[in-house]
Amino acid sequence: MTTDARIPLSRERVLRAAVELADEHGLRALTMRRLAEELGAEAMSLYYHVAKKEDVLDGIVDVVAAEINDAVARVEPSPEWKPAVRQRILTAREVFLRHRWAPELFETRSSTSTAVLRYYDALVGQMRGGGFSYDLVHHALHALGSRALGFSQELFDPSAGQSADVPVDLAWQLPNLVGMLGEIAHDDPDSTLGWCDDQAEFEFGLDVILDGLDRLREQA
Repeated sequence: MTTDARIPLSRERVLRAAVELADEHGLRALTMRRLAEELGAEAMSLYYHVAKKEDVLDGIVDVVAAEINDAVARVEPSPEWKPAVRQRILTAREVFLRHRWAPELFETRSSTSTAVLRYYDALVGQMRGGGFSYDLVHHALHALGSRALGFSQELFDPSAGQSADVPVDLAWQLPNLVGMLGEIAHDDPDSTLGWCDDQAEFEFGLDVILDGLDRLREQA
């Protein structure tokens, strides 16, 4: 990806190029020098538009979150809270599947994007419209965790050198884990955002939580 150097630089153009670079080569390939090369510019010229790499990373979170907000805004909402919330979350996940590096980045930001806050504000509004108290909405957001945005946080990251498999020398001591791992399979890489975050598992967990929240809402 090499963009047209004749187009004047702007913050939006720099951030869009950063997203494209991460999409094509992964987040670890995103450096100020590489970004400048992709834009056909000098590295120093980027600093007129982004203060440093951390500013770029915060900025591309905003870009992805804005893309999520645009996507969910185009969905015809269901009059019932549960299918409406489910569709919102699955629509957000579709955006993350286009930017598979983004969940890792969202987890590491120390400041919250305004676009992300807008997403959550609308989610809270959907649940309030479905009869949830603010107290129950608060519990719901804790239960959903990162699923509210469309991805599951991973306990293990084999890609970082941490094996999620049962060690061979311990297998005889862990018959139940070995039995389970021998039967399960995640065989749809196009729907996967992490080692154990494929579409089927994501929807299973989401539905369990939403069904439980619906019972609590009715009891309240």
